[in-house]
Parts: sequence; structure tokens; C-alpha cells
Amino acid sequence: MVNTRGFKADNGFKSGYLQYLEQVMRDSVPNSGLSARPHIESRIKTMKRDWKMVYDMVNGTNTSGFGYDSVRQCVIAEAPVWESYLQVHKDAAKWKNKTFPHFEDLSIVFGKDRAQGSRARDAVEMEDQVNLEERE
Repeated sequence: MVNTRGFKADNGFKSGYLQYLEQVMRDSVPNSGLSARPHIESRIKTMKRDWKMVYDMVNGTNTSGFGYDSVRQCVIAEAPVWESYLQVHKDAAKWKNKTFPHFEDLSIVFGKDRAQGSRARDAVEMEDQVNLEERE
């Protein structure tokens, strides 16, 4: 849904995206009882909060030693790195031995929220640029 129907905005989604998702869910899973608010909206907030925490561990300026293992789908680091980080960021402890299988997908969806600088681009914009250059 990142670019479907034009709902992706610079720092999130444009209005109407929740209603669209609700309709897609209703079509895909009839009788689920899921509604845009509170169900879908709450889940998106939770996914974004979790993604930000993992993203900052893997890509942060003061988080040397962390990485993301695409095969095992989890945050990786040596024990001393974890110990040092968890002294300051206690809420990150849940990611020490937990998989986060949608991290790379969510990086496409939420990526620009964490990019820095005026020339920052998210994965979708970079892909569009590559496609444009290939056509030229």
C-alpha cells in the first residue's frame, strides 16, 4: 500500500488511508469486525514505534556494533554492546532475542521519518530515481 492510491506522504500517510485499509480488510477478511479506529490505527502506531526503536539501534549515530540480520530477521550485536545500550535504553531489551520479520518492509513505509537532511529520500523515492535513470 506504500504507493497504492497515492496515500503515502512525506512523513506518514494522507487522509483517507485508514478508510481504504478498512475496506481492504473488509474485502479480504469478511466478518472480522476490524475498523479503522481503533484497530488499524492502533496497530500502525505500534508497528511504527517498534520500527523506530529497531531502526535507531541499527542506524543510529551512537549505536555502533548493532546490525540487522536479514536471514534470522533480528537485531544482532555482541553481548557487551547490548549491555551498554540497555543501561540507557531499557525498553529495547525486548529486541535482544526477538525476531522482527517486517523491519525491512516497514523501512520502506516509514523510512523517511528517520532520514536526515534536506536531501534525504526514502526507499520508494530512490527506486523511482533508479527507474527514471534506467529509462533515460
